[in-house]
Amino acid sequence: MQYPSSWLKGSSLGESIAAELRLQIIAGTIKPGVVLSENRIAADFGTSRSPVREALKTLSGEGLIRLQRMGAVVNGLSLQDVDELYDVRYLIESFASQRMAEDPEALIAPLSQIIDKMVLAGKHRDVEEFAYQDLCFHDTIIAGAKHTRILHLWTSIRQIVMTVMLITTREVLSQGEDKIDYVISKHRKLLRGLESRDAEVIGRNVEEYFADSHRTLHTSIPQ
Repeated sequence: MQYPSSWLKGSSLGESIAAELRLQIIAGTIKPGVVLSENRIAADFGTSRSPVREALKTLSGEGLIRLQRMGAVVNGLSLQDVDELYDVRYLIESFASQRMAEDPEALIAPLSQIIDKMVLAGKHRDVEEFAYQDLCFHDTIIAGAKHTRILHLWTSIRQIVMTVMLITTREVLSQGEDKIDYVISKHRKLLRGLESRDAEVIGRNVEEYFADSHRTLHTSIPQ
């Protein structure tokens, strides 16, 4: 599995290297305990050590590796890490969705269009596009809340979330049409909650969405 090049437009070389290493670490291609060498990574990517250092610093900040004198040691992403990550996602999206309860009108059309794109991507079994639109759906809700600190918090975990989505989407699309329809129906339910303008309904739908996502993660993330 490679990180989609289309997702890296406008990224620096360091960000691109971090994205590829992040995917390999979370997918389990690079195992916990492995020592990453700056020289080896630079050679693999055909670059100098400077963007590699940038990438390793980013991954260290995300907790995926720890920087030591001997090199960068891979921590990996345990199921507990993933659970905690999605706990944070739940808190962010629950707040953002309920904040939009009084006036969700500006979100309805964009979210509907994103779901339509997910349907099309699902029909074509396009993993990259389906995962990207899934992320856009949640980006749209969070940005719609217009809360600077919540947006900063989301940005701090967004790259890991995006990578996990790519891995889980590959699993979902491999399970056939019924599973794809089920995932899309979960997003439609979130949209209906917003359309209801009922904070209680919105809260319940978000809670159900993330409870189900936890179950999917436990079958999709390699350990």
